[in-house]
Amino acid sequence: MSVRFWVGVVAADHVGHAVETGICAFSKGTKSALVKLGEGDRFAYYSPKTGFMTGDPVQCFTALGTVIDPTPFQTTWDGHEIWAARAAYAAITPAPVRPLLDHLSFVTNKDKWGMAFRRGQFEINAADFARIEAAMKAGGQ
Repeated sequence: MSVRFWVGVVAADHVGHAVETGICAFSKGTKSALVKLGEGDRFAYYSPKTGFMTGDPVQCFTALGTVIDPTPFQTTWDGHEIWAARAAYAAITPAPVRPLLDHLSFVTNKDKWGMAFRRGQFEINAADFARIEAAMKAGGQ
């Protein structure tokens, strides 16, 4: 099966927990989001704010991961039971989204670019993922 590429929209505070514990979760920890994943799938987390619907603006891609084992399991995340899968994370620097907007095909309306990130998880093409990955590995530029 071929590798698929994903964006997960996750608060920056929660991204830190995911990286530290080697897990990934999407769409507020729903199991239905995880059953879409396959082993080796790649994902980038985009963080609009520091907290879930609260906190300071971040507007950066904040983590880059690979699904190691897509088998969903339940765990506790920020005091809530959620579904997660095992993931490995790359060493990166957060990358601001704004410099990438003109180069991401899933952002179809540049004036209302935030609409593209209203979903908790969505699939993107390999070229868009490569652009995000390059920005994160280039020190966020």
